[in-house]
Amino acid sequence: MRHIFVKTAVAGLLALGMASCADDLNISSIDPQTSPSFEDMSLLAKVYGTLGVTGQKGATGAGDISSDEGESGFYRTTFNLQTLPTDECNWAWQTDQDIPQITGISWNSTSVRTQWAYQRLGYDITLCNFYLQETAGKAEDANYKYYRAEVRFLRALHYWYFLDLWHKAPFKDEKSSMTEKPVEKAGKDLYDWIDNELTEIESQLSAIGSFNDSKNYGRVDQGAAYMLHARLALNAPVYTNGVTKAYDKAIEYCDKIINSGAYKLSNVPKTNPTNGLTYSGYAQLFMADNDENTDAMKEIILPIRQDGEKTRSFSGATYLISSTRITGMPYAGTTNCWSCNYARPNLIEKFFPNDDIPMSTVKAPDNLTEAEIIALDAQDGSDTKSIIAAAGDDRALFYAGRGGGIRKLRTDKLNNFLDGISVVKFQNIRTDGKTVHDKEFPDMDIPLIRYAEAFMTRAEAKWRKGDMTAINDVNVLRARANATPLTQLTEQDLIDEWSREFYMEGRRRSDLIRFDMFTGKKYNWAWKGGVPNGQAVDSHFKYYPIPLDDINNNENMHQNADY
Repeated sequence: MRHIFVKTAVAGLLALGMASCADDLNISSIDPQTSPSFEDMSLLAKVYGTLGVTGQKGATGAGDISSDEGESGFYRTTFNLQTLPTDECNWAWQTDQDIPQITGISWNSTSVRTQWAYQRLGYDITLCNFYLQETAGKAEDANYKYYRAEVRFLRALHYWYFLDLWHKAPFKDEKSSMTEKPVEKAGKDLYDWIDNELTEIESQLSAIGSFNDSKNYGRVDQGAAYMLHARLALNAPVYTNGVTKAYDKAIEYCDKIINSGAYKLSNVPKTNPTNGLTYSGYAQLFMADNDENTDAMKEIILPIRQDGEKTRSFSGATYLISSTRITGMPYAGTTNCWSCNYARPNLIEKFFPNDDIPMSTVKAPDNLTEAEIIALDAQDGSDTKSIIAAAGDDRALFYAGRGGGIRKLRTDKLNNFLDGISVVKFQNIRTDGKTVHDKEFPDMDIPLIRYAEAFMTRAEAKWRKGDMTAINDVNVLRARANATPLTQLTEQDLIDEWSREFYMEGRRRSDLIRFDMFTGKKYNWAWKGGVPNGQAVDSHFKYYPIPLDDINNNENMHQNADY
């Protein structure tokens, strides 16, 4: 159903007459009494589409919410809060609003980036509630049972982000009046609601693995619900302040996924006939044809659909690819290189613990062709292929060659893209060598939930229960990456493996918190706390502050401690 869920996503709300503006979950433009008409399949398209687009008119114009449209999308806002404060990457444009505070973990209740994420999640939940209200009369229809369960999943996913980022949510469901203010649901209460909601809808969703085909790819099925449920359970001690431990439940849901046979890890190398490069199974997960590559599709449980022609946005795949490129890099895959996100040294050390990543030390002469730069990089042994070989790990998708300038591993400043190694994990290049739809807006679907998470989740849950067979699941992923198997599994091994497998996929903060490494002094990294070598930060930074405007406008919400 790509024609429903992607192609019509931009146009989906034109019939609803919705405009921008968000205030918690009270968005006046969604009032059915003020909308000229209602078309439920268009709204369903919008509910899915809002994961990957920010409005109704392409990359700019008619944004869903009244902030910077490029900055206000679902993926970009959540990615920034989950990734930019961690050991994975820095944002070079330190003059951008709120970026120094996010980088150094020193934000407060006036943080605009916190507000953008809060508003986006609230807006999307309102869409879900509106859809469920308006289709209540079709609840027994065979198709609508699936549609409604899918929308309930997406709502639960958004509430999970609220729980993870803020430890609470401004809560409304389809039974709430459009005019009443959200109530606060926090900690264990919100955890229990998500837990119960997922339990209730799982039997109503399409069977696990139903949508791993080109026609329906991108829709929610039981596999997505099981994986979110496992993720929720693994984090139960954090979300419930230690009241609930649900490691057995996490294992149970991972078993359902792994034992189903519905998914498999992408592990078959493919050679691009145009550029001659061979891409590992892992690399293929993040390429422009990952929605046509059957091996990649079998691993991606739930993608955010992206299309350079029909889902143009500066918030999704464009953000991941353009922000990590600088003009002059070979195989950039985009004509719009922002020169923003680069790797913190601590990420590189996950693959090169001795800081011995191959790097060029001489800048390429001006006016060289891409082919000439590629040849020099190969000569230096600083191209991605050489870095992968030196790391002994297919997941080491970095570039430290001459293209765009000479990079550093570590630095005492933050505002230069060349102050760190380039991440080239995400690519607007097809494995088959065919032309992409657009040179600026990528075709790469974002893997929001993928099969590999089931192995890491099960491994950690077993490890926390004292079951050392956990190492087997970690080694399944290392085998796919052609990395040497681990012979022991320590806490450090686990948190490092989470990073090696999922770096720059918008989850690092959550993982560090679960290991008690995000705040405090247990683990410091470059620029944690705003200093070059890192320093401890206070524990209240585990959760973001409720935006001040939302506190002032809704007496039901209470500010998180110490903000």
